[in-house]
Amino acid sequence: MDAADQTDPSRDPRPAPLVVAASLAGLEGLVLLLLAALETASVDSERLSLGVSTAIFFALTGAAVLGCAWGLLRLASWARGPLLLAQLIALGLAWNLKDAPLVALVLVGCGLVALAGMLHPDTMRALGTLPEEDPQA
Repeated sequence: MDAADQTDPSRDPRPAPLVVAASLAGLEGLVLLLLAALETASVDSERLSLGVSTAIFFALTGAAVLGCAWGLLRLASWARGPLLLAQLIALGLAWNLKDAPLVALVLVGCGLVALAGMLHPDTMRALGTLPEEDPQA
């Protein structure tokens, strides 16, 4: 393979909707890791167990979402299911945060765009979950 093949975007087996969905999921994972760090920094003796358990939850969830986003970029079909679930949870969380409209809108926007990217036929074909179209049909 020469340098021209490596820079030609049409040779990339990852369709744009998949890349967008994986990128948004990666950002969500980073935000969860940031929340874990902020929660850890705010732990005090009055709420030690709650703060530590919340920070661990955010850190593990963020790491899992980042791992699935990386897997999706590497065309691992197993990564799509957990990321679909994460987006549905984000939409439910947005509904509960409707008193904070900016946060809710960001969650809804990211969730819907990521869902659309993961459910796009090109993404499903790239992951092998949708059969290739038969040109003779």
